[in-house]
Amino acid sequence: MSAMEEEGSTGPPDAGRPSAKPAGTDLDSIDREIAAQRKVALQEGKLDAAIDALSNIEKQMRLAADVSGTRKVVVAIVQICYEARAWKTLNEQISVLNKKRAQLKQAVTAMVQQAMQYIDETPDLDTRVELIKTLNNVSAGKIYVEIERARLVRKLAKIKEEQGLIAEAADLMQEVAVETFGAMAKTEKIAFILEQVRLCLDRKDYMRAQILSRRISPKAFDAGTLKEKKKPKEGDNMVEEAPPEIPSLLELKRIYYELMIRYYSHNNDYLEICRSYKAIYDIPSVKEDPAQWIPVLRKICWYLVLSPHDPMQSSLLNATLEDKKLLEIPKFRYLSTCSVAATSCALLKHFVTMEVIQWVPFWEIYQSEFGQERTMPGGFIGDKAAEDLRQRVIEHNILVVSKYYSRISLARLAELLCLSVQETEKHLSDMVVLKSLVAKVDRPAGIVCFRAAKDSNEILNSWAINIEKLLDLVEKSCHQIHKETMVHKAPLKVQ
Repeated sequence: MSAMEEEGSTGPPDAGRPSAKPAGTDLDSIDREIAAQRKVALQEGKLDAAIDALSNIEKQMRLAADVSGTRKVVVAIVQICYEARAWKTLNEQISVLNKKRAQLKQAVTAMVQQAMQYIDETPDLDTRVELIKTLNNVSAGKIYVEIERARLVRKLAKIKEEQGLIAEAADLMQEVAVETFGAMAKTEKIAFILEQVRLCLDRKDYMRAQILSRRISPKAFDAGTLKEKKKPKEGDNMVEEAPPEIPSLLELKRIYYELMIRYYSHNNDYLEICRSYKAIYDIPSVKEDPAQWIPVLRKICWYLVLSPHDPMQSSLLNATLEDKKLLEIPKFRYLSTCSVAATSCALLKHFVTMEVIQWVPFWEIYQSEFGQERTMPGGFIGDKAAEDLRQRVIEHNILVVSKYYSRISLARLAELLCLSVQETEKHLSDMVVLKSLVAKVDRPAGIVCFRAAKDSNEILNSWAINIEKLLDLVEKSCHQIHKETMVHKAPLKVQ
């Protein structure tokens, strides 16, 4: 059709086509025409003729800027192609309708949404992929169908993943930045980003997984439950509802922290793994089900003792020790009613008590418990964790010795730690380098000093404080002497 014809001629209509309908024609007449052309396409098998007839109506409605009429006709063309199972024609018509001059964005939106309903009903995988790609091309660069495009990309990425093309699926998902979509529901945004993170972890791209995970603030999971109770503000009706297959906010919270556990496990960051399990443990649905919270609480305890000593680890350790649910897990908490043998089996109590832990008896008691974590739900503690556990026990013992001794011989320290002198010096040096401990080693004399060296400012401040205290004491003494002198002089004057 030429450009002059596209503008719309006033001549008689072509044969076989319906008469031209003026702008503002009621929707009932359009519905009757659509029903007639559907009968022509499906019963008489003249699909092309029906599409041509409806295209003529669509052109008149579009040039007249009739939103309702154009949308209705466009959707009808898509429906008739689907009902006729003409998938190739459907793809062609979607592309053609999208490229029409002055096409209304409401019509394009309705067409894409209608065609998306047929993706799962395609006869084979190739047809499905072709339809998704067609809709993806139509929606590319159009902000009014950005949500539909994100859903299409996710469907295509899922197909790629099922085919084993993890890298391609991850690249597809990363093309879409859903955090900038104002009309997308919050839960759908989070679910989309979590899918991006999961695919990056599957392809072992940990750096990009970390970058993507930072797009989700952990506060969003807690703030969302509070905002649901508030009255909707002006403009909230513009946000679309999430599809029914999108998990709830609390379910997304669990998925998020499970993915974070996978990421931190790559770097053996035990404290962050523990904090992630702690967040999962605080989910109400987990706390109510013993089959869920018992494995999670066990993981919290193990990763706490595996974490290097620092203020946050110490705070979490003491807070976890106060959890009453630990009473239901043997060998994880000190019980005042337990026997002496059972008391020695308290895992967390060992690391909050300032006593030296003997590694051999300790490992004999907890080796079976540690091995059970391989079969317990909630994740697997790596093979390196056994070596790190021994390292944490040695560090704990060195900290205990530093509390009771200011100076100690290296040989005696090695005896207390049940290590050789060389191993003791190595562990002590590592802790000093990590600033977990302040110590100096006099290697020729074989003496370890745990006193912190004071700088010149601290020495001067200490001297100034002592002088100030001394002067205060002198002043008080002078005042008392003067007072006593005045009291004793008074009776002499009377005599």
